[in-house]
Amino acid sequence: MNFSIIGGGAWGTTIGQLLVDNGHDVCVYDIKPSHVDKINQHKHPFFDTELPKNLKATSSLDEVIAFSDHYVLSVPTKAMRIVLKQMNEKLTKPSTFINISKGIEPKTLKRVSEIVDEEIDDNKKKGYVVLTGPSHAEEVILRKLTLLVTASNDQKLAKEMQHIFSNDAYLRVYTSSDMIGSEIGGAVKNAIAVISGACTGMGMGENARAAVITRGILEIVKVVEIMGGDKNTAFGLTGIGDLIVTASSENSRNFTAGKKLGQGMKVAQIYEEQQQTIEGFRTIEALHDLALKNNIELPMIETAYEIIHETLTMDQAIKKILSRDLKSEDF
Repeated sequence: MNFSIIGGGAWGTTIGQLLVDNGHDVCVYDIKPSHVDKINQHKHPFFDTELPKNLKATSSLDEVIAFSDHYVLSVPTKAMRIVLKQMNEKLTKPSTFINISKGIEPKTLKRVSEIVDEEIDDNKKKGYVVLTGPSHAEEVILRKLTLLVTASNDQKLAKEMQHIFSNDAYLRVYTSSDMIGSEIGGAVKNAIAVISGACTGMGMGENARAAVITRGILEIVKVVEIMGGDKNTAFGLTGIGDLIVTASSENSRNFTAGKKLGQGMKVAQIYEEQQQTIEGFRTIEALHDLALKNNIELPMIETAYEIIHETLTMDQAIKKILSRDLKSEDF
């Protein structure tokens, strides 16, 4: 089967290798000539690894759309709507969309599935599935053991993609019927990872990180429920699983960005240094709006929002969290 990957960044290119390993033909689209050149030279654009010789790349949207009717979406949420608009103008037949990006669109509070619904004409949509879960591209590119989930409102499609992306040597895929919960878990964990990284940057230790991860699960549950998902999904691979791997590893760009915050850097400086997208900052913005709109308490997210907008220092933020009313630990 042919697959077109929209976005040749760290994760998109890595998923391209997985699909080639599984016997599929893959074309990667990216607007950066340097990424396209590296992939066509069989080099990963971010990691020092060789890529399969039959993985190809292009900077032509026309070419990548003509290549397949299965599109793997791997662009940041800030660019998702723009790219989908461009694709919609060029699509000529019903297509399947497989989203591997994790984020919520600020202001609109839309999930990627909702953006696809809005930007792709109904007669050009065959189906939508999200492929998500605890996965560092740095490890998947080295074919290290990883577990993921395909979630869709169409269980037949979820199962089809489960078999397509599973690899007996290093990658196992489960299915889920809770697309909302799966998408939300993958997005909110990025925000919690920023907070975990900030605590690490301040030298607060493993106890603090465990506390952030555990209380972070509660905030994921709240957001999943308010967005219409199943809270139980938050305790699976796409919730707690993804949170653990993202909120405790230097391989996580969101954790690393948070760590720099904790060390005193400003958001603008971090963006200047970081090559890859930091979805956690954008998700914090979106969740702040969500909390205001729905009158729900997301104390860690709200505190993080004040930090990135420089209305609280890190020390003030810790004091604010610790001075909240004492209560029982009820989930």
